Amino acid sequence: MGRRPQDIDKIAMDLAMSDDINTKKELGKKIFDIAYKKGIYPSSIHDFYLARGRLEFGGFTVPAINLRSMTYDLARAIFRVAKINNSGAFIFEIAKSEMGYTAQPPIEYSSIVLAAAIKEGYAGAVFIQADHTQANAKKFQENPDKEIETLQAVIRDAIDSGFYNIDIDSSTLVDLSKPSIKKQQYFNYEVCAKLTQFIRRIEPKGVTVSVGGEIGEVGHKNSTPEDLRAFMEGYKERLRKGLIGISKISIQTGTSHGGVVLPDGTVAQVKLDFDTLKNISEIAKKEYGLAGAVQHGASTLSAEAFHKFVDSDACEVHLATEFQNMIYENKHFPESLKAKIYEWLKANAASERKEGETEEQFIYKTRKKALGPFKKDILGLTQEIRDAITKEIEEKFDFLFKQLNTVNNKELVDKYVALKRVISRKHKDAQAVHHDGEGAD
Repeated sequence: MGRRPQDIDKIAMDLAMSDDINTKKELGKKIFDIAYKKGIYPSSIHDFYLARGRLEFGGFTVPAINLRSMTYDLARAIFRVAKINNSGAFIFEIAKSEMGYTAQPPIEYSSIVLAAAIKEGYAGAVFIQADHTQANAKKFQENPDKEIETLQAVIRDAIDSGFYNIDIDSSTLVDLSKPSIKKQQYFNYEVCAKLTQFIRRIEPKGVTVSVGGEIGEVGHKNSTPEDLRAFMEGYKERLRKGLIGISKISIQTGTSHGGVVLPDGTVAQVKLDFDTLKNISEIAKKEYGLAGAVQHGASTLSAEAFHKFVDSDACEVHLATEFQNMIYENKHFPESLKAKIYEWLKANAASERKEGETEEQFIYKTRKKALGPFKKDILGLTQEIRDAITKEIEEKFDFLFKQLNTVNNKELVDKYVALKRVISRKHKDAQAVHHDGEGAD
């Protein structure tokens, strides 16, 4: 007996609204089982990226989209856009910090994304990524082993939940006070290598998790070719022989997460160094066989800048804040709910207010922190309101897919990405399936 279409809506909503992690896991397992039967597979982009590193294709940039709120609605919109544009190269991601303040643990996020694919009739590889699995520099200095164990726990939870793409961000450990670039990068490549080894130890059989490294912390000094070479040299020395390493490298080129907020609450125009992006992408491919450089913190750039990522040969670009802004600032978002949220922020995020900051700057900077506490209120908006908000964001997704030229590459993804059904939720075993879905149930 086939499931009625509305059933997946109910399962997804019940999962998102539940406060009990075990209930989320049970409902998540249901969604995973349905997804596999319909030919939808959480997948790793690793082999696809290595093929790009071998110069077998190019000419587009993969969008990695963080969904902080209305995840089911917006993921459905992304799958609709992907189908219209015949795209297979796009990533759903959520950062370690976002999982906390949006109240979306890994099993919820991955399950909701797969539920959206089921609802929209999308089939094939679905890339779900743990963005910024980030080392806390202060905690690392106090107790390095404990901080690494904390990151390992986050990674294990993510992989157990179908995240087969992990971005390690140990760039927070770069120490610019050191005399040589390699010494500056030491703890960055050391921790990245350790966590890569951990990932290779726990990844599902038959799945090579895509691992990303990072050489420059977003919002800080722009990255250089020397940074890349020092990091890669150290990383290769520290990575156990025979182990597969990273597939891409994140760099800093002048952006900051969420953008720079002006006193009136608007966002300053970013001067992004596309020459650095192009240069490091080329070196990453030619010298190390990586897919290229990854750009973070880009969603608030001006619209006309996005095609430049393709021109600069960026392999991936991370987009988050703009979609959150488009929810809050949408004319259909109830003013009464927004007022309630902003009042909550004034009481509960007051410690984050900086001296000299305007009310608008404070609200813009902190309102992401309200998405978890008000998650049920936002999900509880009528379907008509959520559809109206989604419609405008869907147009933005379509614009970005076209600007990034991630169109007509579904067959390319199908060619390079082997679909695997992970049998055990603990990933002790995996079973390969053919691209036509044989064995999918």
